[in-house]
Amino acid sequence: MTGVEEVAEKLREEYGIPEDQDRPEPLLSLVQVILSQNTNDTNRDRAYTALMEKYSSPREIMEADTEELAETISVAGLHNLKAERIQDSLGMIEEEGELSLDFLEDMRLEEAKDWLTSLPGVGPKSAAVVLNFTFDKAAFPVDTHVFRVSKRLGLIPEDATRESAHDMLEGKTPDDSIYEFHINLIKHGREVCKAPVPRCSECSMKDICDYYEEDRGPKR
Repeated sequence: MTGVEEVAEKLREEYGIPEDQDRPEPLLSLVQVILSQNTNDTNRDRAYTALMEKYSSPREIMEADTEELAETISVAGLHNLKAERIQDSLGMIEEEGELSLDFLEDMRLEEAKDWLTSLPGVGPKSAAVVLNFTFDKAAFPVDTHVFRVSKRLGLIPEDATRESAHDMLEGKTPDDSIYEFHINLIKHGREVCKAPVPRCSECSMKDICDYYEEDRGPKR
């Protein structure tokens, strides 16, 4: 199978090293990942902007009228379900003692993952985003682009599931490279290794790509 270090180096040559981002406030990071489910980044960002303009704090979001909250985030789609998930998650967090996720900082990675995925609608990818982007823990978020590109390159086996891919990529990737590798895989998936037809003729990975070598899709 293709090695992570070789792919990471080629991606770095192609896309550079992503700029470090300011850590988002953990509760708001959680809200963002719930908004992002089953929608694109543009609509997620529009919904989040509307939310921040309407409410001044996570507590106001938690205590808001649910129908009003759903209407505020409607551009993100599935707004009734997402409003319930956001408020239920915030309520469960407060039951831990206060409305804060700071306690995750001191948890081991697996313990923190288990705790976050116990919240309604928070799966492995959402938990990994919060833990990596907010707490700088070695969690590897696997979205649609990462999953597709990793399979095509041979970083994970063809029969890997989305859930198993998180553990596989975490195990293969050095902790301090996870953020960069995640971001660059997404860039490659959006710009070159597209679904359903990848732009193989433009790809710098052809010499190490299982998909290209096996002639499993049209080349252009």
